Amino acid sequence: MADYWSIEVFNGSGSSAMAWRQSYGSALIESALSNGAGEWAWIETRWGVVLEVCFAEEADWLRFRGLPAVRAALDGVPDPVNGLLVYRGRGGSAGSRSPRRPRPAPTAGAMALEEVVTEHVVDLTETLPGEDAGVLAKGGPAVFAV
Repeated sequence: MADYWSIEVFNGSGSSAMAWRQSYGSALIESALSNGAGEWAWIETRWGVVLEVCFAEEADWLRFRGLPAVRAALDGVPDPVNGLLVYRGRGGSAGSRSPRRPRPAPTAGAMALEEVVTEHVVDLTETLPGEDAGVLAKGGPAVFAV
């Protein structure tokens, strides 16, 4: 059974994903077709471009993915940190109701957790037993049970 694979490239701050497609698109398509791709399609979105490629076997995809031209194209995306998704399945036009947008990478210090505060309440209005009241009247130590 044929599997689709998607390479999704997001626009970067310095250049657009369309410029990346113009630079590397023909080399990617040539590499895909020479390694067993049956179908391919480019999809343009507001946030970048998606290349959908259909391979008959997963081994064909792995061989394609390991080619130097493909690795160079993936290394040359406009945003090297958050600007690339490679996954099995169809990409940006796969029928989602709302388009995916690039989101910042989650970091460990994104939000502080609430500190748990426990309160200890001592009721000092209770009457003390008779013998403890005498000790307190003479200035002795007081021990309260909580």
